[in-house]
Amino acid sequence: MADEHELQEAVGGFVRAFGLHRPDQTPCGRPIPVSEAHALGELARDGALRQSDLVQRLRLEKSTTSRLVTQLINRGWAERTPAPDDGRGVLVRLTPAGINAAAQLAKARAARFSAILDRVPAAERAGVLRALEILTEAIDET
Repeated sequence: MADEHELQEAVGGFVRAFGLHRPDQTPCGRPIPVSEAHALGELARDGALRQSDLVQRLRLEKSTTSRLVTQLINRGWAERTPAPDDGRGVLVRLTPAGINAAAQLAKARAARFSAILDRVPAAERAGVLRALEILTEAIDET
């Protein structure tokens, strides 16, 4: 029966193998912080988001997300625009350069995940995905 030490070792090994411990590079090898890559992905998916929605999706603090959005703006990848339905509200949206950066990240991410999935035996793939879902749900409950 697995205990907390075995889980810690397994998760730590996964983090290192996947490259999540590298703060200035995505696991797919792109030279940007992982948090920026996730923000680009969320913004690319929906076109524009309220910053508060980005906070929830990224599971980051409000101040951290604000700094993250500022970093994206400084790179020329995002902009803040007034929300059409709320005079005080602000939307974050990707610029054309941000859309291009998000597309390049998506392409690199798809290639990396495809290569990883190819190395997982076909009979084990559903179990691996389910284990990740169970682990995510357990984390969400704590």
